[in-house]
Amino acid sequence: GEMCGNGARCIARYGYENKLSGEVQKIETTAGLVTGRRMSERLYRVRLNDPSVLVLHRPVEIDGETFDCGYAELGNPGLPHAVVRMDDFDLRNENELRELGRKLRYAKEFPKGANVTFCRVTGENRVLARTFERGVEDFTLACGTGAGATAAAMRLRGEIGNEMLRLDFPGGELQVSLSVEEDTVCDIYLTGPAIVVAEGEYIGS
Repeated sequence: GEMCGNGARCIARYGYENKLSGEVQKIETTAGLVTGRRMSERLYRVRLNDPSVLVLHRPVEIDGETFDCGYAELGNPGLPHAVVRMDDFDLRNENELRELGRKLRYAKEFPKGANVTFCRVTGENRVLARTFERGVEDFTLACGTGAGATAAAMRLRGEIGNEMLRLDFPGGELQVSLSVEEDTVCDIYLTGPAIVVAEGEYIGS
């Protein structure tokens, strides 16, 4: 992948705690430079890449059913994301939803392929979300850039308000704030916990 939002947050914590950087650091990615910031001991925020492509409605037909997808590429070269609002996705059979995610991921409407985030509004500026990620070729516990793309599409489509969007993924909550400029968004900030789960040492041969 061109960039990983959650990975960048983890790098920010690692860099700070291993004295490789201060509380603010620049992280170079294929999609462009991102800035990480330590908010507290376990909470880190990164500024995601601005979208180079942002399409609010890109219909995709799968097995006779049409899905109105938002589409965003964050950064340049852009990290491709399809955003699918589906108010019953969490009630669908998991294997059937996985197969739908796979078909959307490879749909001809997305020449670069796409990460696919299913979402539904659960409250004011709160959504339930799940992402089928290319490369992994399955659902993951959370997707930071998917959260940013979802917030961008839903904000411009008028589905959420101006406040911070809280996204509930299987792995926990992510928060996204952004600014609107004319027909696009910028200053996309992703905030969430970065938790140390293991430490190891690599010994080369």
